[in-house]
Amino acid sequence: MSTTKFITLTLTTVFGLTFAAPGDDTKSTASTNKLPPASTKQGVTYAVDIKPVFDNSCVKCHSGDKPKGGLKLDSLIDALKGGRDGKVIVVGDSAKSPLVLSAAHLTGDQDLWMPPLQNKAGIAPLTPGQIGLLRAWIDQGAK
Repeated sequence: MSTTKFITLTLTTVFGLTFAAPGDDTKSTASTNKLPPASTKQGVTYAVDIKPVFDNSCVKCHSGDKPKGGLKLDSLIDALKGGRDGKVIVVGDSAKSPLVLSAAHLTGDQDLWMPPLQNKAGIAPLTPGQIGLLRAWIDQGAK
C-alpha cells in the first residue's frame, strides 16, 4: 500500500474525511460544498470576533486543565496549537480546517461534531453566520 493511500485511509478512519493526494486536482470528499460561505467581513480577529463565539459555544469543554481532545480554544495560541489529534485550523484554508468541518457538522463521524447535538450543557450548534465568520477568520490568516 502506498504512503498516500495509507495516509488517506488513516484520515478517513480517524476523521471521517478523505483528502486529495498531493498534486491531485480532485476535491475533498467531505461535504465542503455544503459549508456556509465565508463572511465578507474584513479584518476578522480572534480577540474581537472569534473569542466571543468560542466563549459561548466551545470553552465549556475546550479549556482548563483537562480540555476535551486536548484542544483548548480559550486563547489564540492554544487554538492554533490544536489538540491531541493535531492541528484543527489550516490557516488560509477554512474549507480544509477540521474545526470548521466539525462546527458545520460535516464530518462523516458525528462524534466529531462540535458542539455535539446532545450535549449536557445544552449548547446549540453554531449558526451559518458564526461558521461563516470562523471561515473568514481562518481564510484571512487566523490572527
